[in-house]
This record gives sequence, structure tokens and C-alpha cells, in this order.
Amino acid sequence: MPREFTHLLRPEEAKALFQKAFTPRPRGTEVVPLLEAFGRVLARDIIADMNLPPFDRSTVDGYAIRASDVADFNEALTIAGEVRMGELPVFSIGPREAARIPTGGALPSGADAVVMQEHVRLLDDRRIQLTRPVAVWENVIRKGEDVREGEVVLRAGTRLRPQEVALLAGLGRTEVEVYLVPRVAVIVTGDEIVPPEHFPRPGQIRDMNTYSLTGLIRGLGAVAHPYGIVVDEREVLLDVLRQASRTADMILVSGGSSVGERDVVAEAFTALGATIVVHGVAIKPGKPTILAIHEGKPLIGLPGHPVSAMVVFDVFVRELLEGMLGLTLRRGFGKEVRAKLARSLGPAKEREEHVRVALEERNGQLWAVPIIGKSGVITTMVKADGIVVVPVGGAVLPEGTEVDVRLFD
Repeated sequence: MPREFTHLLRPEEAKALFQKAFTPRPRGTEVVPLLEAFGRVLARDIIADMNLPPFDRSTVDGYAIRASDVADFNEALTIAGEVRMGELPVFSIGPREAARIPTGGALPSGADAVVMQEHVRLLDDRRIQLTRPVAVWENVIRKGEDVREGEVVLRAGTRLRPQEVALLAGLGRTEVEVYLVPRVAVIVTGDEIVPPEHFPRPGQIRDMNTYSLTGLIRGLGAVAHPYGIVVDEREVLLDVLRQASRTADMILVSGGSSVGERDVVAEAFTALGATIVVHGVAIKPGKPTILAIHEGKPLIGLPGHPVSAMVVFDVFVRELLEGMLGLTLRRGFGKEVRAKLARSLGPAKEREEHVRVALEERNGQLWAVPIIGKSGVITTMVKADGIVVVPVGGAVLPEGTEVDVRLFD
């Protein structure tokens, strides 16, 4: 029979205990060209050394004017010149004067508003008349309105999306200092596991965890190094762990946590010299989780069932990797939604349950439809949009109860 866990920590207890033993930090920084910075995490605050925009500029095609001249918008204005793109005007706007200006053009001295060309009537080659009044600074982006010189525009710990990289380009940065990307070894154990290209014999199953874990790691912005499939033998696994520990910043091992009366992963971790901090968590799926440390690096033993491995990654590994990436400023929007249960759930008797759900919209209301299946059934994850957590000791959650759905990336 599989070994029994004598004491299971609640997920929050396991996290707290491991946090006391290991604090995830980046291992250093590097400077990369701006076009290689997408998805990386900023290592230093960015302070603007210029105003953006550096001049008052028009947001429309039209005419630069003085707003005070058109309080009575039937007043005729004389065209004093034309603003050209990429040039600062050498002329100024006087009383009852206007200048043709393109979108993005610099306002001439004296102008404090722009009227859209759709709201202008040409009286002749030299004069225009407005068809509506215009307010001061209408259709104008002021100098420094976007960014002011000396302002901290980006904080260290920010993941650089296209918009952040665009801002850096607008400030004239051609390279940026970012944290080094953590390297994560992925090891899959199991005598019954074969590669996807192999046709499984009776009792065998194709490897899925290498691919799900690699995808999750890359999705966070880290580098995954798959080590392939390792048989359930301590010495063989120990040899692979030694190889991985030379270069990896984190090691994930799936499977092998309950092989008969033995626990191959725990034995190999101990033989490697690692300190096992947590072994066994009151979470469903994911009970045989191992959290260990070796030479300042986290070693995580995940269950072999594909669903369990993904759930444990989400609960324990994600935060560790975010810390190792240097990600301190997280954007939570879109990560969680409220929905009504389409069927009752619970209660969770001994272990916190992470129930997969699909989201459906019915008459403008979001519903969470539980997808019930065992931890080895990967299609329960394929069909799901997120997870609903059912805490231990709670009551039944009836159909129609509003719940938080933690969305998958």
C-alpha cells in the first residue's frame, strides 16, 4: 500500500513554514537591449530625465488658435502660417490669428487650443471661421502632461509589457537593467511514464507533466530545462538531481512521492543533502507535496497526476518563481472574478479542495460550472477556466452561491 502521511499541514501553514526557511530573491541583474526587454522584470527605478511630450502638441488635425479669440465663435481668424511635422514653429499666434497644424504638431507660441478642422469653415485662402466654441487647451497635450522630468515613471519589480517598453523608448532609453531569469529544472519520475512519441504498452502512460510544467514556467517568464523521464530508483534520480543542481535555481520533480512503502523523491532529496521542510499538505489534489531546500535553492516534489501537479504549481511554485524573478509589483486585475455556482460544492472534510470550474454567461450573469474528475484526468483542466477553493471545515456551498474564481493565465 502507498505510504500514509501522519501529519498534513494546511496550505497556508506549509507556505508560512517554508517562507521561514527560504526567501526567494533574484540572483542578479543584467542590461539588455530594449527590444529584448519584453516580459523581463525591471531591476531599478526609472527616473525621467526629460518631459514627455517635450512641447505642447496637437491631438488632432486642425488650427492652433487663442481660445480667448473665439468666445464669440462667429469671429473670423486670419491664417498666420502652417506648422510642419518634426519642426518647432518659428512664428507666433497673435490676436485673431490661427495656424494650420497636423496631429502631433507643436503649438506655435501664443496658441493655447486647437480646433478640429471639421469645426472650421474656410471663408477664403486667408481666413477661417469656427462653427463651435473651443476651450483653453482643448485638443492639446501639454508639455510634461505624460511624464514630468525628475518623476519616477517605473518602479523596480515591474514586469515590462509592451506599453512600459514603449515608454522607455519615448524617454530615449535603448537598453534597460533587468533581473536575471531563474532557471528551473523539470524532472518527471515514473516507471510507467513514456515520451509522447512512444505508443504506450498496457500499464504505461505518456508524459504530460514535462509539458504542463514547462508551459507554466515559461508563462511566468522563467527558463525551463526539462530533464526527461527518470525511473523510480533513488540512485538514478539522485544522479539527475546532482546534474540539475549545478545549473538550476529551482528543481521541480513530479511523481515518485509514494512508491509502495518508499518515497523515492524524499529519499533522493535527503541523499542529496537537502532539508525537507514540508512533506504532505492538506490540499486536494496535491497531498504528497514536498518543499525542500538544497544549497539555498528550492526543491519541490509535486504529485505525479497532471492535475495535481498543476494545482500544486499554482499554490506553491508560482509565488516562489515570482520572487526569484524579482516581481514585486503585480497587477491583479483579471486574475479573479466573482461567479455563481451552477451546482453545490463541499463540504471539504480533511483537505482544502481546489475545484476546477468552467465559466458560462447566462443572461448577463457569470456562472461557475464545477468540472468533477480525479486528479489524473487532464481534460478537467482543459475544460476549466479557473479554480474555486473550498476551505476545510466549511459548510456546503449551495447552488447559486457567489464564489471567487481564480482564473488560469
